[in-house]
Amino acid sequence: MTRCEVWGDPIDHSLSPALHRAAYAQLGWDWEYDRRQVGTADFTPALRGAELHGVSVTFPLKSAAWTAAAVRDRRSELTGAVNTLLLRPGGDGPAGFNTDVGGIVADLRAHGVTSPETARLIGAGATATSAVVALAELGTTHIDVVARRPDAAEPLRALGTRLGLTVTPVSMDAGAYPAHPLTISTLPGGATLPDTLSDVLAAGGGILYDVVYGHWPTALAAAWERVGHTAINGLGMLLHQAVLQIRIFATGNPDEPLPDEPSVVAVMRRALMGD
Repeated sequence: MTRCEVWGDPIDHSLSPALHRAAYAQLGWDWEYDRRQVGTADFTPALRGAELHGVSVTFPLKSAAWTAAAVRDRRSELTGAVNTLLLRPGGDGPAGFNTDVGGIVADLRAHGVTSPETARLIGAGATATSAVVALAELGTTHIDVVARRPDAAEPLRALGTRLGLTVTPVSMDAGAYPAHPLTISTLPGGATLPDTLSDVLAAGGGILYDVVYGHWPTALAAAWERVGHTAINGLGMLLHQAVLQIRIFATGNPDEPLPDEPSVVAVMRRALMGD
């Protein structure tokens, strides 16, 4: 029996088991996929003793998984984060991947966002790093990063330079903000912004892509919708990054589509919606 798991702390809320199990059934695989609560301090011994084919990794383990990976894909190297480990037999060590970047790219394209020349990020944490790489892949040339502490965005500025695009930190106290066709909020669920800031940002127009899906609509999304603009939640990102994980578990290659992949994606989407 081939077994995979998702690890994190907390983990009870994870929708990954529903996504993976639906895909495995559609593919006709006799595979299991479960969740396990693993904290940072427990990660290394848990990985050492794991008799698994693959591990999906969520908060707060992505840095630990990056360190544990013997080899990493380009997206992992750029972001310093691994959310997928393929545990290879033969003592070669785990192969690490970042499918969050590809999940953002695929979902934005699915919503018709294909090549935004400029964009705005709200927040400067780990997810923002994946968003910068995703925007670079979409051809964005300039990103404003709105953060409580602009100095927290300095690593994103350095990453942008490495990727050939300009990243400009902007304080949440700036008062005025340039308009952009796309705003990506990488703030965690439950995080709040001053109502006036949300309204000012929303008034600038464009699409809001908010990575949150469990606390929807966020206050930011509500502000966008009040002025008649489009707000998209992060469920599609979750779906598409899981598709890439399953490709990796199948062949080790995130770019190789699954057999009859549209049908697999369709059953995963239904599982995500609780159908």
